[in-house]
Amino acid sequence: MILAVGLAVGATPGDAAQSGRRPRERQRAKPPAKAWDKTSKSAFFDDAFATLDGERPDFAAASAARAAGRNGAPAAAAGGEEGGFRWSTLVSPDTLTDEVKEQRKIVIASIASASEFKGGGYDKAREAFSAIALVYGVIAAHDGDVRWKKDAENARDLFARVGFNCKVGTDGSFAEAKARAADLDALLDGGAPAKKADREEDFAWSQVAARPALMSRLEVAEQTAGGIVASKADFEKQVDALLREVEIVAAIGEVIQQKDFEYHDDDTYRAYAAAMREAAVRARDAARKSDYDAVRSAVGDLKKSCDACHGDYRS
Repeated sequence: MILAVGLAVGATPGDAAQSGRRPRERQRAKPPAKAWDKTSKSAFFDDAFATLDGERPDFAAASAARAAGRNGAPAAAAGGEEGGFRWSTLVSPDTLTDEVKEQRKIVIASIASASEFKGGGYDKAREAFSAIALVYGVIAAHDGDVRWKKDAENARDLFARVGFNCKVGTDGSFAEAKARAADLDALLDGGAPAKKADREEDFAWSQVAARPALMSRLEVAEQTAGGIVASKADFEKQVDALLREVEIVAAIGEVIQQKDFEYHDDDTYRAYAAAMREAAVRARDAARKSDYDAVRSAVGDLKKSCDACHGDYRS
């Protein structure tokens, strides 16, 4: 619980006087009891404003951005483009393209035959197509130069739809999965999907994939990352694979907090998702520095956040 102290937001000193409350005085740090010695004093500027370059930080704008994030829209990262979230802070173009290629393998195996698809392959196809839809959603919004950006919105909607429809193994869902697999191959070969997605309303992240499908992808990522960091030797051999898995976790952790996603307005759920996302980012940053101990610690925190969330929300 946050307690209001001093003036309410938007109030003026006059308002405080009329209400009988005294405005809160600015609290300043006490000066040191003794004078600085020469060595200590040399570590500080005589006049910081005369030495530092650039404009002063806009703390009001930063506060507004954080508030926007709490209300469902991704908050802009530091230094990000105005009005948009910097997806590059979470996931790289290489991870996005590699994820599409890896998920394609699962799609192809799941639609090898009608009997394979109807015998359980449809569920694998659902998870893979949902992960692919998520990737194209991120590509469409990404602030970097990512492959397939021109066709990303259409691909996102096409793969999202087939992901939802593959909840069952029928002749219709099998035919749609085969058609979308062909579209995926066309994209990988430098072409574009043959079909144009029908969209009558504004895009919402909740339309990309159902939560269970993304939870399945998170579970795979958690298990893969845990296996990679089981030993330093494995970690050193599979750094690239680890980077892909934790960046996908970070992206999903951001997406599932967005407006209209299931539980998006539950503060506890959002806290779990945010903790998972931040642990994934820490694992990514440590892996780039080849800091095995830090990576292992971050992956452990990632697992803890997932386990805690599953305990409260898993259906």
